[in-house]
Amino acid sequence: MNSQEIIEKLQLKSHPEGGYYKETYRSEQRIELLPGKSRNLSTTIYYLLENDNKSHFHRIKSDEFWFFHQGEAMEIVFLQDQKMNVINLGNDLNKGEVPQAWIPANTWFAASVKESKGYSLVSCTVAPGFDFNDFELAKKEHLIQGFPQFETIIEKYSH
Repeated sequence: MNSQEIIEKLQLKSHPEGGYYKETYRSEQRIELLPGKSRNLSTTIYYLLENDNKSHFHRIKSDEFWFFHQGEAMEIVFLQDQKMNVINLGNDLNKGEVPQAWIPANTWFAASVKESKGYSLVSCTVAPGFDFNDFELAKKEHLIQGFPQFETIIEKYSH
């Protein structure tokens, strides 16, 4: 099965950060974050990147967990404590890949298919649940000011 067939069968649509997605779960339970501000307890999506598609640097206000399903390994890059971290999400443990990963809330992160060919199909679970009001796509210049030592990687994963 190729990426276009998966996109059609799972009814994925374009995501603003790059790639394709479809929400598959939104908890009916809600949690109050601040007085008058609540979120669903948890949400889950399918997410697919293909070839040289990228999930551009962004951050959300909740923890996000990534789970690998099929295809090529995915590289997740995140910036934390003035360090760049890389997680190879995949099923080949002998190559240092892991089948799940955690990105802490408020962390700048991005992703791509590791070898920029083929596709990666994953699921992402966000808790408290995802809300586009909590989504921030990075401004390249702003991110470079905060992490000048990673300008090359920021250029790669930014508009």
